[in-house]
Order: sequence, then C-alpha cells, then structure tokens
Amino acid sequence: MNLGGTIRLNSLGLCLILGLFMIFLLYMTKFSSLSEEEKPADVNLRNILIAAVEAAERGGKEIVNAKKGNIVEKTKGKTKEGANIPVTNADLTSHCVMYNGLQDAFPTVSVFSEETQANCEKSPPLELVPSVDKGMDDLVDHFVSGEDLAIWIDPLDATYEFTENLLQYVSTMVCVAYKGNPIIGVIHKPFVKEPRTTWAWVNTGSSPHIKSYREIKKRPTVIVSRSHAGHVKEIAKEAIGADVEVISAGGAGYKVLELLSGNATAYVHSTKIFKWDICAGHAIVTAARGQMTTLANQPIYYSRASEPSNSQGVLATMDKHQWYADKFKTILDQL
Repeated sequence: MNLGGTIRLNSLGLCLILGLFMIFLLYMTKFSSLSEEEKPADVNLRNILIAAVEAAERGGKEIVNAKKGNIVEKTKGKTKEGANIPVTNADLTSHCVMYNGLQDAFPTVSVFSEETQANCEKSPPLELVPSVDKGMDDLVDHFVSGEDLAIWIDPLDATYEFTENLLQYVSTMVCVAYKGNPIIGVIHKPFVKEPRTTWAWVNTGSSPHIKSYREIKKRPTVIVSRSHAGHVKEIAKEAIGADVEVISAGGAGYKVLELLSGNATAYVHSTKIFKWDICAGHAIVTAARGQMTTLANQPIYYSRASEPSNSQGVLATMDKHQWYADKFKTILDQL
C-alpha cells in the first residue's frame, strides 16, 4: 500500500466522472428554474379580497370612533409645495387594525402602509367571511404565489379634510397588486349616511353599484386635488381649452369614485403622489374598463420592489384616455 503515491484514472473513469458532473449541473439548473417559475400557489385571491373589504371597513370604524373623541394631530413633514403633511391618531389606529389584520392573515404577502410609525398592539384576526349584500357570494377560488403579490393600504385617505371636518372626502383603501399590476381595489367611505364599500377584482367581479359611465358628460370636466393642486387648474385650461370645467376635491379615493359616477371625465394629479393613494382606485378604474397612467401616459407599477412614490403625476379616465394624454403632453415641460 503506497499512501504517498499518486492516483491514476484511466480514460473511462474520467469520462464517467465528467458525465456524472454534467448530469448534476443539468439537474441543479432545472431545479433552480422550476423553483423560480413554479412558485407554490399559497394565497387565495378570493380570500384576499374578502380580507381587504373587512380590513377597510374595520379601519373606517376606527376613524369614526376617533372622530367622536379628541383628534390628536401631528405633522410628518412638508410637501414639495411647503404644506404640512398631517397625521392623526385616527390614521394610526386605522393602520393598526388594517395592517395587522392583513399581514397576520397572509404572512407571505408584503403589506405597505402610509403609516409605518404606528406603535400597534395585537389586533383581532380578520374573520374572512364574504358579504352577500356586497356581491361577493359567487366568487371562486383563485390561488397564486404570495411572493408575486403586494398589498398597498391607505388607513385614512384625505387626512387634511378629516382635520377640517370635510368628511365626505375621507376613505380607507386597500389594493392588491399581482406582479406589479393592480388587480383588486377597495375604497370604503365611513362617513356617508350609509357607509359604503366599493370593490373590484379585475376581470372577475365588482360591487353591484359600480357602473362605467362613458361619455355621460360632453364637456371635459377635470377633478384635481384641493390640497396639492399647484397650478394644475391653469395647466388643464391650457391643455384642454378654456371651456374645461375644473373641480377641486380631497382624497384620491373620492376623486376616483367621482370619475366612476360620471361627475368628472378625468382625474389629474400633477405632483408626486404615493402608491397607497392611487393603487385601489387604479384597480377599480381598470375593472370598470377605464385607464389610469402617469400624466405622460406611462404605466404605473405596484410591485413589492417598486418605489412607494410616483413622481410622474396621474391621469385617470373612463373614456378618451389617449385624447387627454395627447392634450397634456404638450404642456408637460411646465410641470
């Protein structure tokens, strides 16, 4: 026995080892490819929608309860235009029940909220029971990978207006994006006479009261933000013409619902806006056969890896989207 000798392989043995190594590499390549392409479908979109509606309504109840007591208002900073960005105890308590409920129910899904600084206690779990009166009883199961989903929530849309007691503009919103595309949107209005929840699941179903009003108004009517309007009113008149009607309103959710109802023909926002403000409305507008893009008519994506803000403005319409985009294209350099 020669322990200090060399090991010699004949050509057959060398070929055998190389062959086994190649088989191993092919196996690992195939395994890696399959694990990426065939991710486990662990989340039921039907349950996600049911949870989104329940979360939005729970958040709405927190806001209503907070309004009955003392509103504690702070500031999170300032906008580009120099206006304060308020946050209240209602924003934070709504965030806690919405965020905790959704994240606990779907731990593999990334949930993004406007209010990340809230110190939350444990919230009761969501019940995940579909509401028949909301038209959700005949939805079917559809499973996808939680890694392909992102949930964007706005616990209190229109905080400015909430502090000013303009409660008609206030809503809570939940949006579900699949591979960056918004597919489920929920907008809940807690302060109307009978609190109403508007939901839509693209190519699947929507609230019974949703109607797509196309060409209901002959005169171009643009709805814009009352707190971030800037010079968008003048821009709208320059882009479309002096006969355009411009409406100021609070809350991105409110403005989308006005678009759906036919009270506006376009929703325009010219400054930076966060994706939790527009994602739910984007999904609902898409489900109703409308369009939402940047002001330059580029798509907006909401994947878990995307930036939370959109700095390219917003254009949403139920009809003639290209016509509006072409009009605003001529004056985009002024924004």
